[in-house]
Amino acid sequence: MKRIASFTILLGLAWTCSNAQTIDAGVQAKSSVTPGDAASGERFFGGKGNCTSCHMVRGRGGILGPDLSNIGHDRTAAQIERVLRDPGAMPVSAAYRTVTVRLRSGETIRGVAKNESGFDLQLLDMDGKLHLLSKDRVAETVNEKTLMPELDASANEMSDLVAYLSSLTIDPNAKSRLAAAAELGSGIPFSEVAHPKTGAWPTYHGNVSGNRFSPLTQINTGNVEHLAPKWMFTIPAAPRALEVTPVVVEGVMYVTSVNEAYALDAGSGREIWHFGRPRTPGLAGDAASGINRGVAVLGDRVFMVTDNAHLIALHRFTGQILWDVEMADSGQNYGATSAPLVVNDLVISGVSGGDEGIRGFVDAYKASTGEHAWRFWTIPAPGEPASETWAGRAIEHGCAATWLTGTYDPEAKLLYWPTGNPCPDYNGDERKGDNLYSSSVLALDPDTGKLKWFYQFTPHDLHDWDATETPVLVDAQFRGRRRKLMLQGNRNGFFYVLDRLTGKVLSAEPFVQQLTWASGISADGRPKLLPGNEPTAEGQRVCPAVAGAANWPSTAFSPATGLFYMFAQESCNIYTKNDQWWEAGKSFYGGGTRRVSGDYIGKKFLKAIDIQTGKAVWEIPDVGGGILGSGVMATAGGLVFYGDGNGAFIAADAGNGKLLWHFNTGQNWKAGPMTYLLDGDQYIGVAAGSTILAFNLR
Repeated sequence: MKRIASFTILLGLAWTCSNAQTIDAGVQAKSSVTPGDAASGERFFGGKGNCTSCHMVRGRGGILGPDLSNIGHDRTAAQIERVLRDPGAMPVSAAYRTVTVRLRSGETIRGVAKNESGFDLQLLDMDGKLHLLSKDRVAETVNEKTLMPELDASANEMSDLVAYLSSLTIDPNAKSRLAAAAELGSGIPFSEVAHPKTGAWPTYHGNVSGNRFSPLTQINTGNVEHLAPKWMFTIPAAPRALEVTPVVVEGVMYVTSVNEAYALDAGSGREIWHFGRPRTPGLAGDAASGINRGVAVLGDRVFMVTDNAHLIALHRFTGQILWDVEMADSGQNYGATSAPLVVNDLVISGVSGGDEGIRGFVDAYKASTGEHAWRFWTIPAPGEPASETWAGRAIEHGCAATWLTGTYDPEAKLLYWPTGNPCPDYNGDERKGDNLYSSSVLALDPDTGKLKWFYQFTPHDLHDWDATETPVLVDAQFRGRRRKLMLQGNRNGFFYVLDRLTGKVLSAEPFVQQLTWASGISADGRPKLLPGNEPTAEGQRVCPAVAGAANWPSTAFSPATGLFYMFAQESCNIYTKNDQWWEAGKSFYGGGTRRVSGDYIGKKFLKAIDIQTGKAVWEIPDVGGGILGSGVMATAGGLVFYGDGNGAFIAADAGNGKLLWHFNTGQNWKAGPMTYLLDGDQYIGVAAGSTILAFNLR
């Protein structure tokens, strides 16, 4: 057991700063000018006082005690000094209660009780390890008054220390990075992200390949009828139906809403910690609507984006903020909505604003410090290679946003990232040409961001057909040859199979019947355009509709069946164009759409596509709910899970589409399901409306 800090200030007090954004040590504390040398006090804090063994300041230090980054704002100098002189002067916060727990097994654990109920105890031990204990394992709990000893400091040291602590405040309006230089702590290595342990779901897609396939078989076609809800957790005041896919590692589940993250006990749904900050006013597009799709994990950290295009790192066990970087200026219509992706020691993220005239990019940051590593712009600057594909002034606000989480091949060492549509969406008069790299998939070197290859699904897109559908990576026999494949059901209505090492199109077949813009895909990968597919001032009928034949909700591939599972919708729109030009805070469509009536319009199917032929082997009709509903997950238990338009959570036979089980939630679906293993039991997790649900076998 490591030594307790000789000076662990304010350990028992709830002077925590988990919502910290940016530190400004120069902002004056609540107290009047404090005598003493703050610089000397900082040296004492990190040296002789050994305070950093328990307390964090500006993303550096221990996690047993509260984050003190804002203590100068929260307490006066007199209050700070009082506790330094008399550690028992104030009551201990429930979140920092010191206990010694004796288990029925005979093991003894000493640490800080983060949460306790009549049924469980969440304990952070002296080595910083989190224990999620059910009460039937606990024989005895002994409470201690405080871990904090009396301060061993001279009068000058006391004065200096109080001066330093009084100077610690946060400026919530500052945009500079939270200054952290800490090394990435131990915990989840990238090897366990790239190759998950059995039963873990360590990324947004479950696997860096994006295939949303689980090898778990405990829940299967033979017993799924016994699946029942185990627990639920509702996110308070969620602004809309959650779009998050939970991440589960080492028994902890991480879920998000806009600007909020929660760590939950994956076995009980009990909250472990919560991070939150206010929503940003004045945003445009998806970011303004309150979307967040989840987190990435690496080492001792959890990474997420905020609505105003910041990327932040939180401590995995406490939610304390470690660093905060601004990726782009939200005043220029930038935002962020999706889960980041970790690759080796980097955290990679895209940005939203793809209908608001941004210039898209993919960014990479060091996981340890938040230091910027590289950026790939999805629209070249004037004069750069590929800028000739933008004839006109729209290149300045051409969009090609990068808001959906990409995928990664650890063997080929290639990062794949899908890009959004060009802007203005429906008027191409000021962007003649293919408009690279919009509506494409990019293959990037993850270490440098250098482009290796790209494929553009819809050159000179005029219908808002993002390519922001998951690029699913599969190693499979394809037409007599073992290949590294990329699969995508694109919004434009074609199902693609690519060689992911080269970008060559191996197959492209329509997966909907209502498709009027192209008759097929040529051998060179370019679409065979049909006449009458461009928007006009009067209006032009085109299929698919603007929402697409597919959209961002997750797809899945099962190596057991060789089938690709996706939602497809038959739809058309009347597309119009106008002369609208870009303005900050507004969308940049350059036209609009109108609905088209018809018996087939809005019909949504769950389809199982044979990747060898591109044809559907089976389909479930009338799924309902629109194309922006639930996602899909497949398992080695022979199951496909999804949500329908009436609020039911459903399991179907992955081989033939037979419906085997359902549970009515009465909620709207905007999120994909996932699965995990805990203490030998398989769980299915999903966000329904504003609630996280977990199921297992009765």
